[in-house]
Amino acid sequence: MPKTKTNSGAKKRFSLTGTGKIKRKQAFKRHILTKKDTSRKKRLTAFSLVDKADERNVMHLLGLK
Repeated sequence: MPKTKTNSGAKKRFSLTGTGKIKRKQAFKRHILTKKDTSRKKRLTAFSLVDKADERNVMHLLGLK
């Protein structure tokens, strides 16, 4: 049976933490930043974790489990 390929879009967007959780970037920080408050932009810079409901799909895209 052939090896499963990792989705190249997913490997650029997600990464694993040391405990096995999946890290992702926050949305809404690409463009139209002039109208957004500084504190809001700073808050969007931080990494977030993938929701439990989406975890299985992302793991499959990354070729894990």
